[in-house]
Amino acid sequence: MEKVTKSDAEWRAQLSDLAYRVTRKHATERAGTHDNFPKAPGMFTCVCCGAPLFSQDDKFESGTGWPSFTRPADPAAVGEKEDRSLFMRRTEVHCARCDGHLGHVFPDGPAPTGLRYCINGVALDFAAKE
Repeated sequence: MEKVTKSDAEWRAQLSDLAYRVTRKHATERAGTHDNFPKAPGMFTCVCCGAPLFSQDDKFESGTGWPSFTRPADPAAVGEKEDRSLFMRRTEVHCARCDGHLGHVFPDGPAPTGLRYCINGVALDFAAKE
């Protein structure tokens, strides 16, 4: 997968203010602000570069107020790194193609993976399956 790199000004011009702050500056959107995602079959893609990230098949209701998934569509689609901000120790997930911040992954999800990819809804677009 070819990396996507843009200047800060290019990201600002492309993204909404909230999407820019979340994906490029590692902010977090308020819980419950993206509870209206489609339920149809399809793929959740990166709002920054369009890379396919999470399948609708792996989405579940976690009760956290953020879209949650059991796994990425392809393990190579997301990268992980340690996040020690806010006096916590978490694992941040980002788009492997453009390094856009997506959210965090936690070890308290359902089967089959036991993982909960807790993702900022503003970091995602949805492409319905044709």
